[in-house]
Parts: sequence; C-alpha cells; structure tokens
Amino acid sequence: MINTVIFDMDGLLVDSEPLWGLAMQEVFNTVGVSLTPDLWHKTTGLRTKEVVNYWHRHFNWNGKSEEQVTDEIISTVIKMIIAEGRSMEGLHYILDFFKERKFKMGLASSSPKRLIDAVIEHLGISDYFQAVASAEFEDYGKPHPAVYLACAKALGSSPLECVAFEDSVTGMTAARAARMTTVVVPEAHNRQDARYALANLKLDSLLEFNDAKLLAIQH
Repeated sequence: MINTVIFDMDGLLVDSEPLWGLAMQEVFNTVGVSLTPDLWHKTTGLRTKEVVNYWHRHFNWNGKSEEQVTDEIISTVIKMIIAEGRSMEGLHYILDFFKERKFKMGLASSSPKRLIDAVIEHLGISDYFQAVASAEFEDYGKPHPAVYLACAKALGSSPLECVAFEDSVTGMTAARAARMTTVVVPEAHNRQDARYALANLKLDSLLEFNDAKLLAIQH
C-alpha cells in the first residue's frame, strides 16, 4: 500500500529549468562556451557538477576549474530563484492533497542542499516535508536511485510504499530503479518522449492528480 510521496524539485515544484539555462549560459560565457537550449536540455536532471564535467570534456575550456564554474552556476541560480522563481502549476494543490491524506512526504533532488533550502524557503513549503535528500551527498546522482532510496530510508518507508513525482526522464529512471511507483509531469517541450511510457502515470499538470488516479496506481 502506498503511504509515502517523494517529489523531485526542479521543473516539478519550482519553474527553475529556464533559470538553470540562463545561469549556465551566463557562467559558461565567462569561459568562452556558448550553450543553446537544445544543448543544455541534454543534461537535464543531472547534478550540477556532472553537467559542468560533461561540458568541460566537450569544450575543454581554460581559466576556471570545474569546481569554480559549478559554484558560480549554483550561486547564480539561487539569486535568480529568490528574485523571480515561480511555483509550478498545482504546487500547493498536490502538497495539500497528500498532507490531507496523511502521507509521509519527502523531497529528493539532484540539486545541492543549499539550493534546495533556498527554494523551499522561497516557496514557503518547508512544513510539508519530513525528509529532504540531495544527490550532492550520494556517490551517484540520478538516474541512479541512490537519492530516492536515501529519502525513503529517512522517511522510514520501503520503496514499494512510495510514489515518486518527476518531470524528467533521468529522474523517472531513478525512481523506477528504486522500485517506486512513478508519476511524471513532463515539461511541454518534451512531453512526447516515448520513454515516459515507463512511468505508471503521465500528467500534463499536477492539478490532474486526484483520488481516482491515486487508486489506479495502487494496483
């Protein structure tokens, strides 16, 4: 029986993916690297240091270390989210839905902890979560299931008791690998990706989730 819900953060609860893109462009420009949206969508769902490592191997820039570029991107995203970060459609609806049904609630993100904390504070949603897990502290990031398993463990739940909400193929793969029931709410630009068929349920908005859909994924 599902009694626990674990949410991804970026692109699911907060509309941060465009801000990540802007921050990466801004910081990568300082090392002479120009990334188009088509390019940076390739690394959606990965940890920031993995994104930077990927593009460093691709472009091989000089002048700044991977660690420095990573730190600058994270700091820039935090500033942007605090200045203009908006919640995704249905954020409070979905959090209240599970809180009212007395589910254990957690958050499992590829983002570093200081960014997660900034987003949670900015959106005013800290009271909803009994556990927050960052892949920053795991040996492997998504699509490896480590961050989902860590969050379930912190909540005292078996992965089989968990439903995970995700927006990316990378995150969905991580949740499935953790043996969790998986609901995806993909961004409009890649909603037709055939790989989302691996999820238990696909939605266009968090507002579409309801008791009937909860019952359907229980079986």
